[in-house]
Amino acid sequence: MGIIKEIIQLSAIGALSKWHKAFVLLLFSVIVVTLLTMLTVLIVNGNGASINFGYLYHTDY
Repeated sequence: MGIIKEIIQLSAIGALSKWHKAFVLLLFSVIVVTLLTMLTVLIVNGNGASINFGYLYHTDY
């Protein structure tokens, strides 16, 4: 736990108040949990997903 506190103190949010630090860490945690949830859903339902890396509308030239 001491290492985490030291990293926070030396980071850009180290000068912020306790409430601002808590909000920034909460926001970061929410983003990470959202990304992990999206990854899990993609892994579980990936076989049925249709992913195209092309244009939205295909035109024949």
